[in-house]
Amino acid sequence: MGEVLAEVRNLRDAFRDSEVKSDRSRATMHQRMDQLVDRVGKVEGAVVSVQEDVSEMRPVTDDVRRWKLMGIGALGVIGVGGMVLGVTFADVLRRALSFLVGR
Repeated sequence: MGEVLAEVRNLRDAFRDSEVKSDRSRATMHQRMDQLVDRVGKVEGAVVSVQEDVSEMRPVTDDVRRWKLMGIGALGVIGVGGMVLGVTFADVLRRALSFLVGR
C-alpha cells in the first residue's frame, strides 16, 4: 500500500511540474503573440504612411515624365533643324564655289 501511495505522490508531483511548465510555455507564447501584434500594428502604420507619400509623389513623377518626353521631342526637332541648316549651308557653299569656278 505504501508503494502505491508513493507512486501516486510521484505522479501528482510530475503532473504539477508539467502544469507549471505548460503555464510558463503558454505565458511565453502569449508574450510573443502580443509582441507580434504590436509589430504588425507598427508595420500597418508604416504602410499607410508610405502609401500617402506615394500618392503625393505620383503627380510630380508624372510631370517629370511629361517634361522628359517634351525635352526629347524638342531635341529631336532641334536635331532635324540643325541637319536642314547644315545641308542648306553645304548646298549654298557648293553653288557659290561652282559659280566662282565657272562650272
